[in-house]
Order: sequence, then C-alpha cells, then structure tokens
Amino acid sequence: MKLVKFIQQYPDEESCKLLFKSYRDKTGVICKKCGSTDHYWQKTISQYQCKKCSFRTTLRSGTVMESSNLPYRYWIYAIFLITMTKKGISALEMQRQLGHKRYQPIWEMMHKIRAAMGNRDSRYQLEGIVEADDAFFKSHGTKKDKEKKEKRGRGSSRQSKVLVMAKVEPKVGRPKKHQKSSAFRYVKMVVIEDSGSANINREVESSISSNAIIKTDGWRGFNKLPEVISRHIKKVVLPREASKVLPWVHTMISNSKRNFHGVNHSIKNEYLQNYLNEFCYKANRRYYKDNLFDRLMITAVEDAWFGKLVYNSG
Repeated sequence: MKLVKFIQQYPDEESCKLLFKSYRDKTGVICKKCGSTDHYWQKTISQYQCKKCSFRTTLRSGTVMESSNLPYRYWIYAIFLITMTKKGISALEMQRQLGHKRYQPIWEMMHKIRAAMGNRDSRYQLEGIVEADDAFFKSHGTKKDKEKKEKRGRGSSRQSKVLVMAKVEPKVGRPKKHQKSSAFRYVKMVVIEDSGSANINREVESSISSNAIIKTDGWRGFNKLPEVISRHIKKVVLPREASKVLPWVHTMISNSKRNFHGVNHSIKNEYLQNYLNEFCYKANRRYYKDNLFDRLMITAVEDAWFGKLVYNSG
C-alpha cells in the first residue's frame, strides 16, 4: 500500500486505534494476573477483561505502546514509514513528518520499535553455512570521551565492536564473473564488549545452531568456536583479502555503515544495537515488500510479551 492510499484508509486517531486493536485481537491477549487468554472487550472503557479472574488489560498494555502517551496515529504512521522506506528514516525526519513539537518522545518511540525488531529476530537461530567476522562501527559516547586522544582501529573507545553473522547458501554451477559463489539469506549483528573468545562463543551459541558450519578468518577470538559449533572452517588471510573469504559478511557491514552514515549521521555506542536491529530485521525480510508493515505490526503487538524491550531511554 502506498502512502497516499494508506493515509486515506487510516486518516484519523480512531481508525488507527481500530487497526491496532485488530492486530491485538488477532495475536491474542494474555492476562497478567492469571495467564488466561480468554477475554471480553469492554467497549465503553476500551479495555480487555479476563473471563477467568476479571482482571482488566488496556489496549496498549503488553505491547510496544505500553507506557506511551503518544497517539495511536503516530505509532501506526511511524511503523508504516519505517517499513516502506528502504534506507530507513531518522527520528528528526519522523518528527517533521508527524508534526510533533518535541523530539524526545518520537526518538523513544522509534527505539521501542527497533527493540521489538531485535526481540523478534532473537527468536531465530542461523543454520547451515554461516560466515562470521567482527567489525568496528564508528560511534561516540560522552563529551569527555570525545576529548580524549584515543588510538585508531582495534581497541579504540570510538569504535563499537560488533559480531556479524550471515547465513549463506552455495550457488549451483559456476558463478558468473564478479558474482559471489554463494547466495545471502539472513544476517545477525550483535554489539559485543570485546573480540575475545568468551564473548564471541556466548553470542554464537545463542545466535547460531550448534549443527551449523561456521566460516571465519584467522582472528584468535574465533579459536575456541569448536566448543559450541560442530564444524569450524578457519582461513588465515591478509586483511585486504578477508572480503574474498567472507564476502557476504563484509557486504552487510559496508551496507549498514553506509546506511547509518546517510540516515543517522552519528550514533551513540549505547544505542547502536537498536539501529543494527532495524537493519537486520529489514534485510532478513527484504522480499516481504508490502507485507513488511503487517509483519512489523504483529511484532509490535506481541513481542513485548516474549522479551523485555530494552531501548536505553536514559
């Protein structure tokens, strides 16, 4: 659905509220008191009432909108704009489009949506052949951090360390010139404290199936991967040749960096994971097209039940 048609179909607060309720009804409501899923809808007070214990649940409770005073219209339009823009949209641009006076509530709303995206992707593990590598994303902390003279590259506090994992499938037949020998399927990106084997193994164990085949370069942090993965293919190469060994991981790294630089310009290290969540969520569902809005609406309605939405509002 294009933007003009979408606004025509959901032009006001009431229509957006009914749309949100339709998704809530579809996914179901869980009673916080007794755990029952059988509810009445109390139209006069816009709340669900549990048939078992009579506990009432608001329409926003247990969803990405919980504790938010922003109109339903803002949330619905924000989800639509996030899913329908290929490169994403900044919080400042979202504020302009919604016509809201204050920046902070819009910024928090977008981070809650990104956190829900991360919750959804955390349910799945990568299987088959997986490329993995560590990457460094430019980020910034406090003003004091900016004033410090830090070294460049690995170990710099101005570079956030990210473990990037990409599921690939070998192509049948000989690839054409300048084409990769494998096809990209899914990607996961996780911010890590350091590139040591303990951190890498912990994230790999939660993100990749133990039966997978993982391909890495010669970085020593990957030496203990056989403890959590059945097969580890390690190839020691020069840094400039790493993209030939792990082509799709490096493609995802460069694509995400260009995206962040073009849309967000500058990202604080404590919020980087949420931006990575959005990039991975959309990359993994790149073929959904118009259905991406429907999928994200379901995610926004139900994922707060399955994991705490961490968006660092401080």
